Amino acid sequence: MDLERRQALIDVYRDGLLRDTIPFWCNHGIDYKDGGFFTSLNRDGTIIDTDKGVWQQARATWLFAELYNNVEPRDEWLQLAIRGAAFLDQHCYDSTDGRMWFHVTQDGQPIRKRRYAYSECFAAIAYGELALATGEAHYRERANQAFNRFVDHNLNSVEASSKFTATRPSRGMGFPMMTIATAQELRQSIGLVDADHWIDRSVATIREFHLKPDIECVMETVGVDGQLLDHFDGRTLNPGHAIEGAWFIMWEGHLRGDTNLIETGCQMLDWMWNRGWDEKHGGILYFVDVRGLPVQEYWHDMKFWWPQNETILATLLAHLLTGEDKYAQWHRQAHDWAYSHFPDHKHGEWFGYLHRDGSLSSELKGNLWKGPFHLPRMQYMAWRWLEKDLF
Repeated sequence: MDLERRQALIDVYRDGLLRDTIPFWCNHGIDYKDGGFFTSLNRDGTIIDTDKGVWQQARATWLFAELYNNVEPRDEWLQLAIRGAAFLDQHCYDSTDGRMWFHVTQDGQPIRKRRYAYSECFAAIAYGELALATGEAHYRERANQAFNRFVDHNLNSVEASSKFTATRPSRGMGFPMMTIATAQELRQSIGLVDADHWIDRSVATIREFHLKPDIECVMETVGVDGQLLDHFDGRTLNPGHAIEGAWFIMWEGHLRGDTNLIETGCQMLDWMWNRGWDEKHGGILYFVDVRGLPVQEYWHDMKFWWPQNETILATLLAHLLTGEDKYAQWHRQAHDWAYSHFPDHKHGEWFGYLHRDGSLSSELKGNLWKGPFHLPRMQYMAWRWLEKDLF
């Protein structure tokens, strides 16, 4: 990756973030009446559903606070983050148990709560960035509370019944992976005192149970002792998810100067690139079977936006940390394929859902799952890595 290529990528990521992605959401996604953010948007930004996903309220709040803290202290961004946090405070907690909702109405009436506690981890990083931006103890306390609720629910949950019986106990990679990312954010924003403990514990869990050197694979779901569950759920791999976890671990290795962590992240990327990259059409597939068998989920071969975002980040970081040419080539493949298929050059932002061949499946720009997070985080982190931290 020569200097010309590096500068071209900086321009793409920086300008895409500041001149396209952020303006799209600021122009179309702000609820000035009830607070928070609309994310169920059509191609041109028109609102097609006023319900609000709590994940997206927290993620958008984090994004605007992150931009305020690390790009430019624009009051507009700070005020949007403050409004987002106010919506979380006022409407997104169940007063009966302290858990956060997953899905609420425009004015914050609760609709649904999930058994898992990922709303809490996204709220934690949002409050953390606002604590850094404002210096207010309220946000610091909220960040700590949300993080503690997230880990406690996953490790010691007694109030929420599982949708599974005890017949086939399993463990998933989502919790340790998201613990790494959340603790990294809170260490930076509020100086989370036990961040390293949670990161070390989570990396050890992934290494022990989910990494399978004998078959060169990162397993999404395994038995409680790490064994392969030879059923649809156990055999299903999520390459984009594993690749996202790979760059979390690589980044931790960079921050600590720990080559073993960098090697673990690169190993995860290597294995899941080989399993997830679509050699026929390009792009990262959504699901694949560990044995190459048919996958149960009908969207298995679609191209969603976020696995491409995470692969762009992981391949870029791997190249910057190791200097290996193969990662530069993989990054070029992932970047070029995504940027030739996902961006909407007429209305801005990216489409979220393509067919396997790259043709458009849906004109949605957002919903309860897609909002201002994976794409702008990718643009911001890639710009930052190329121009600042890792130059």
